[in-house]
Amino acid sequence: MNKESYKKLTSKIIPKENKVKNGIISFFVGGLIGLIGQIMVSVLENNFDLAHKDATSIMIVILIFIASLLTAIGFFDNLVSKAKAGLIVPITGFAHAMTSSMLDYKKEGFVTGIGANAFKLTGSVILYGVVSAYIFGTIRYLFFGG
Repeated sequence: MNKESYKKLTSKIIPKENKVKNGIISFFVGGLIGLIGQIMVSVLENNFDLAHKDATSIMIVILIFIASLLTAIGFFDNLVSKAKAGLIVPITGFAHAMTSSMLDYKKEGFVTGIGANAFKLTGSVILYGVVSAYIFGTIRYLFFGG
């Protein structure tokens, strides 16, 4: 069987995605995460008398912890299947990617397993994030005067 006939066969079997529905779900779930984060920041600022910068940092740590915990107990993937990109695009998706790659290699030990593979999925995000920040920062400095 060649590639073209295989592609035709699988296109009949694979269910079609409703991209508009997935986009709407992702929009609202991502917005809900943003709302929850803002509520956390407000609670931390008002009830614990923290500066906005400190409250924001703590909120990010809490969201990362929750996403990592849900990944570790095997619940995050079920949520993603329902919430789509609304859970993957925010910081929760980054935490999920790191935690899942560490869990995949935990049997190989702390150094060669978890340590060596922690950034397997997220390393490219960090690399291209740093490179693009450097490029855009240089462009801004050169053309807009720093």
